[in-house]
Amino acid sequence: MSAAKKKTASSIIWFEIPADNPGRAKAFYSKLFGWKINPFPTMPDYQHIDTGGPDASPDGGLMPRRHPGQSITNYVNVASVAKSAVTVEKLGGKVCVPKSAVPQMGYFAVCQDTEGNTFALWEINQKAK
Repeated sequence: MSAAKKKTASSIIWFEIPADNPGRAKAFYSKLFGWKINPFPTMPDYQHIDTGGPDASPDGGLMPRRHPGQSITNYVNVASVAKSAVTVEKLGGKVCVPKSAVPQMGYFAVCQDTEGNTFALWEINQKAK
């Protein structure tokens, strides 16, 4: 999740594709869209999806599916994960994975909306630990 990419507030900044067979999924998306998919240097079993260069938006990740029914998750840029997570719950949604750090990149929380759809909040913060 490139902290260097500048996005407007509340735009989709990243996505993750879970796969039962990451190699097969990599071949599919590479051939379909021409995306470059390569190992993420600091995370085993996680691959970076480059959707087309520095001006393309958004990039994403490809990883093994963690549980049945897991689907593509969009990460939405917010000013504060903590404040946005409170708002999610006030509006009737759920926080499924609380605020967590991606060192030197930012913070995220995985949430569920009122319809059962999963999405994530993302806060850019290069001081994240």
